[in-house]
Amino acid sequence: MESSPATGTDPTLKAVYHRLADGRWEEKERAIAQEFPLTVFVNGQEYVTLLCTPQKLNYLILGRLYLEGLIQGVGDVANISVCSDEPVAQVRLLDQSVALPMPRVIFSGCGSAPAPVGKANTLRPLESSLMVTAEELVSLMDELLKSAYLHRSYGGLHISGMADSQQILVVAEDIGRHNTLDKIQGECLYRGLSTKDRIILTTGRLSSEMVEKAARMGTPVVASRNSPTDRAVALAGSLGITLVGYIRGPHMSVYTHAERILGPGPG
Repeated sequence: MESSPATGTDPTLKAVYHRLADGRWEEKERAIAQEFPLTVFVNGQEYVTLLCTPQKLNYLILGRLYLEGLIQGVGDVANISVCSDEPVAQVRLLDQSVALPMPRVIFSGCGSAPAPVGKANTLRPLESSLMVTAEELVSLMDELLKSAYLHRSYGGLHISGMADSQQILVVAEDIGRHNTLDKIQGECLYRGLSTKDRIILTTGRLSSEMVEKAARMGTPVVASRNSPTDRAVALAGSLGITLVGYIRGPHMSVYTHAERILGPGPG
């Protein structure tokens, strides 16, 4: 694949606001997260518009193409080019006959579950020998939060990481929680890192699309500081994924496949 991963434009903007403190209004200025509408063209055809944080954009595109089943790896991509003066990216695949879905706008809040062309209902339950302790999950979540420099600077972003049981391997920050997993998948593809038998940690809500992406990545443990939805719990249960929510300090809630959590814990 030609070109190196693009960082994108500055992911922050300055905003002037008025703050009420001790009964008095003060005019302030601070950095805020940028919501960047990136329109992606594949083989000259409009593919998708992603509302995202303009950082690691090549990884975002590469990961989304993979998770939607449009590519099998980096070797299927001839070139990714992100324009420096407008929110447009051009992707050229080696296979010019790839059938694209209808163009969509993927909003930062709701996202869109991956829908591989012609590959619906192909997910199978994960088989994995990965085991992890509750203490390791707490430690990894702490490490993830410490590594999120953009979030620490001005907030307003979701943070996700890919880890083994000992350390965080890849970190992504974005206004869209689903975008963070696309960025992680794309970076892992580019760097030749396997996502199988890994752990996904995130600060965002665990929706069914997040679980589906995790299943396509082959990650049997998904853990968050936030809550899961009912569909996420049902899907994780059927796909053999251990779903953990509300990791706050030493506390957590294990919703599915608790057998992967070693040591004293849920039965």
